[in-house]
Amino acid sequence: MLNFTKSLFLLLSFSISYLGFTQNPPFEISLEPITISGLGGIQSYAFAQNNGKWLIIGGRLDGLHRRQPNAAFDQAGHNNQILVIDPVSKQRWSAPLSSLPISIQEQLSSTNMEFYQEGDYLYCIGGYGYSATESNHTTYAKITAIKVPELMDAVINNLNFSSFFRQQTDAIFQVTGGRLKKINDVFYLMGGQKFIGKYNTIGPNHGPGFVQEYTCAIRKFKISDDGVNLTINHLPSFVDSVNLHRRDYNAEAQILPTGEQGLTMFSGVFQSTIDIPFLNSVNIDSTSYSVNNNFQQHYNHYHCPVIPLYSESLNEMHSVFFGGLAQFYDSAGALVQDIRVPFVKTIARVTRDGNGNMVEYRLPVNMPSLLGTGAEFIPNLDLPHFSNEVFKLDSLAGDSVLIGHIYGGISSTQANIFLTNTGNQSNASSQIFKVYLKRSNLVSLKEEKSISQLNPIIYPNPSNGELNISFQLTKIEEVKISIRDSKGVLIEEIPMDNLSLGENLFKTKIKGLKRGGIYFIQLETPSQKLYQKLIVD
Repeated sequence: MLNFTKSLFLLLSFSISYLGFTQNPPFEISLEPITISGLGGIQSYAFAQNNGKWLIIGGRLDGLHRRQPNAAFDQAGHNNQILVIDPVSKQRWSAPLSSLPISIQEQLSSTNMEFYQEGDYLYCIGGYGYSATESNHTTYAKITAIKVPELMDAVINNLNFSSFFRQQTDAIFQVTGGRLKKINDVFYLMGGQKFIGKYNTIGPNHGPGFVQEYTCAIRKFKISDDGVNLTINHLPSFVDSVNLHRRDYNAEAQILPTGEQGLTMFSGVFQSTIDIPFLNSVNIDSTSYSVNNNFQQHYNHYHCPVIPLYSESLNEMHSVFFGGLAQFYDSAGALVQDIRVPFVKTIARVTRDGNGNMVEYRLPVNMPSLLGTGAEFIPNLDLPHFSNEVFKLDSLAGDSVLIGHIYGGISSTQANIFLTNTGNQSNASSQIFKVYLKRSNLVSLKEEKSISQLNPIIYPNPSNGELNISFQLTKIEEVKISIRDSKGVLIEEIPMDNLSLGENLFKTKIKGLKRGGIYFIQLETPSQKLYQKLIVD
């Protein structure tokens, strides 16, 4: 998670009062923690499964990366072990990577690899970490194929496993923080970046330099693999420097309204012109992609566990997101915006109907603490599912179904720790949760619909009285600004006119403000009120 935030936007924080749109949920989600003795914490890893056991490769053993180049993504945090977990018997086994060739050791101890399990094989692509071979941090231009059942058996029985790995070098795969999925027989490597050098918050031309290049692409390819020969057939890519400028996000398998298999890229960071997450999404089918600007996702902006479920009878696709980091969160019934993108507890559902309309709902249950970032949902594939691992919701029988598990990720002690992080404010979680789904008539539970479409940005803050407000309108309606002091006394009220659909920019100079004073700026429409604390320097 390589995060470079422009200081201009660091201190913005809004509270959004919104209309109480609710609905009875189509299912209920609940979590049950389990503990495995001796199991360590891990985040941003790759996984595969076989016969009820999990294979864990790569990732980090520490929490949120630090800001200092010499401390961020250090070698001590590399996961240089192969881990096998049995969540039923609550056992774990491990073996070091040290018996493998150096090039495989280095890639498979990296973080944020893209990965996909195809039958008995786990394919791992890219990843970021320190390479002793290159004497530098790098993104690996590698694809490694791993024979999952045989490797897991060898780790459990302390046998040699070097023959179960094959690796190729390919510059197209020099990606970290992207997502790897399939539609039919084609692999899709979506988004991500190439990052070479030490992490450095003050940019590539100060201190230790680095290279950071977003792929801005959906790269497509086919794999032919007979267990000996691994052949990659690259297909034409989609490139979009604006809409595909995404990394460290969720891209999930979907059943589209047409009944065909597809993918959706949800949110992600950072927009090409400003260091805040995307709120829109990108839908991908077997022939093309399209940007959905009619939908805004307010919760769960960074990579976190996700469950995909599809109801054939209703032609509804549901994606359930667990915690992570987000630009918005709920506080006492208000949707609060903090573009520092804090850790959150939110569990939310995005539902797409048969007409392609997407709506987001906050579930009436949260993660038990600030968890989810860099964790994975490991599905129970004994349940009915499509070939792309989307669950068949209509076929899930029983009062409560164990639909899968959540393992690991970053556990943070506070919502915003990036600027104060000394390495002690977060850690890699060892927690495992059983995830249960219950189908019933939940008349007592309501889910709140997130509806803010204004997407406001107010700057600078702190301010000397100059005020700039950028906001979006999806329809022409009355908008006014109110400025109040810390006691709530109205200082100025400004109605805005000559507004247009899309982005609007308002500039003004507020007079009579006291240096060091705290004021509240309110942006109001007939359906919403947004307010921000403004500090005058």
